[in-house]
Amino acid sequence: MGRHKSVPMSLARLAIAVLAAGAVVTLLVIGARALLDSSGSPPSEREPATALATDAATKAAQVPTVQIVCVADTCPNVTVRVPGGDVLQYREMSRGEEVSYFEPELDVVLSDAGTVQVIENGRLREQGEKGAREAFTVRGPG
Repeated sequence: MGRHKSVPMSLARLAIAVLAAGAVVTLLVIGARALLDSSGSPPSEREPATALATDAATKAAQVPTVQIVCVADTCPNVTVRVPGGDVLQYREMSRGEEVSYFEPELDVVLSDAGTVQVIENGRLREQGEKGAREAFTVRGPG
């Protein structure tokens, strides 16, 4: 009986192994950078304080075109979009959650109008009936 002799790794297999190891290292570096860049805080908390102060002062001076506040435990789909354009919100909301939009014109669709409070240009809109779907357009002042 003869001895089994191991065949050395071919050049192609060695190249594949090196490429796979390089890919793993690259993915680890990308993951580590992404983890370090997202410090667990929303992007606004990572902005400089002066930018935050300027934004806050501007927003305080402006009245939102529409502000929606969830007054139920869960508010089914609330949709806000720019007519003929971007969808700004299409999701459920939780109690106490509020959103404000400053676009000149907005289409709003409430799946259950009785679960949200809507403020149009600083004025409270009459609350809809529980379970009723409501769709309307809000135009900004001026």
